[in-house]
Amino acid sequence: MESPQKTKTGLNLPAGMNQTSLRLETFSSSFRGISTLSSPSKSTCSDRFIPCRSSSRLHAFDLQDKEPTTPVKEGGNETYSRLLKSELFGSDFVSPLSSPAGGQGSASSPMSPCTSNMLRFKTDRSNSSPCSPFSPSILGNDNGLSSDSSPPPKPPRKVPKTSHKVLDAPSLQDDFYLNVVDWSSQNVLAVGLGTCVYLWTASNSKVTKLCDLGPNDSVCSLQWTREGSYISVGTSHGQVQVWDGTQCKRVRTMGGHQTRTGVLAWNSRILSSGSRDRNILQHDIRVQSDYVSKLVGHKSEVCGLKWSHDDRELASGGNDNQLLVWNNHSQQPILKLTEHTAAVKAITWSPHQSSLLASGGGTADRCIRFWNTTNGHQLNSIDTGSQVCNLAWSKNVNEIVSTHGYSQNQIMLWKYPSMAKVATLTGHSMRVLYLATSPDGQTIVTGAGDETLRFWNVFPSVKMQTPVRDTGLWSLGRTQIR
Repeated sequence: MESPQKTKTGLNLPAGMNQTSLRLETFSSSFRGISTLSSPSKSTCSDRFIPCRSSSRLHAFDLQDKEPTTPVKEGGNETYSRLLKSELFGSDFVSPLSSPAGGQGSASSPMSPCTSNMLRFKTDRSNSSPCSPFSPSILGNDNGLSSDSSPPPKPPRKVPKTSHKVLDAPSLQDDFYLNVVDWSSQNVLAVGLGTCVYLWTASNSKVTKLCDLGPNDSVCSLQWTREGSYISVGTSHGQVQVWDGTQCKRVRTMGGHQTRTGVLAWNSRILSSGSRDRNILQHDIRVQSDYVSKLVGHKSEVCGLKWSHDDRELASGGNDNQLLVWNNHSQQPILKLTEHTAAVKAITWSPHQSSLLASGGGTADRCIRFWNTTNGHQLNSIDTGSQVCNLAWSKNVNEIVSTHGYSQNQIMLWKYPSMAKVATLTGHSMRVLYLATSPDGQTIVTGAGDETLRFWNVFPSVKMQTPVRDTGLWSLGRTQIR
């Protein structure tokens, strides 16, 4: 017979335990599977566990206005908080925590208003902990970005150090004041050798004799028209001849100079000639007279002439150490630049910036100087260490090539405007007096008193500015131009 207690509750209770000692609460008929939890603020029924946040350090990050109700345990939490703030904000943000019993808003609070550097970019790297693996000195920048995120520096462009083709040029004169090498826009190289002019076609290496001035004359200067069909020849007798380069036929002979014509320069319609007689003559082959105007300003032989790319200005250099700039509207120079201390033969205009002119001085000067022809100011001056014989500005990139004489006989490539050296090329045994650029702007040819013409790949192409290759348009080897 069952006991009345067991019958009433349906439970077997141990001896000494009654129903009142085991407090059971009645649930609804629909089982929810939830527990009744107590929160610091109120009691709610929920299907999620809600922790007590009274022990969290929300006050350290200003997420809780009131002081925590539960004291912070000493040890782990405080040490971790200090380390975290030190790594995030720097060691100058770490300060002793205010005690729970202390006054609120204490100056020692890490987030008190007196902390003026909060959320500021740091400029003094010495404040960061040097031993910290996350310090700004190791990350690279104070802005939190690693230096690895910046693009790597662009490697310098490689330029072949040796010429890829050599032409023998017997009787190529070793005279600083002559200009007897020029490369046409139709890819034909003209060279004056003694009394003769030879044409070398780059596409097939064909050599053609253009003319022979005879035993009593010699070639002193050459210049192709911009279209590349006609070539002008300056002679030792002071004449200027114009030849048809395709038919090897003389078109015009013009006089006016008293002695040798050492330099020529074409613009779109005018041919300018400079002479040892110190004068510059302007020739127009469309009119019958030998010349249309005379420019007088130099006190010694004119050895450098270059028209600007817009045909507005003509720069002339002379053995009187002067660099003069002329325009189309006056027979007097608009600029007289006298900073050079030696003869000025090397002249080039920038194809990238208007009114930017570069000039080079001889043995006693050795400098490349840059000028703003709008106001006559000298922009820069670089001492190259040797005689400057020629200058050419690349049309493909903003770089300049210079050839030199005494005492190193080198070819130098410069990056403008920094004038950092890109390459130094050697190969000639005598001063490099002559320079011309191929029509595509990638190859230069240099001539020297050692009677050789050397071809160098120095500039990239316009479309693909990649390092130039050692193999050029022509096979390696040494041949004769006549």
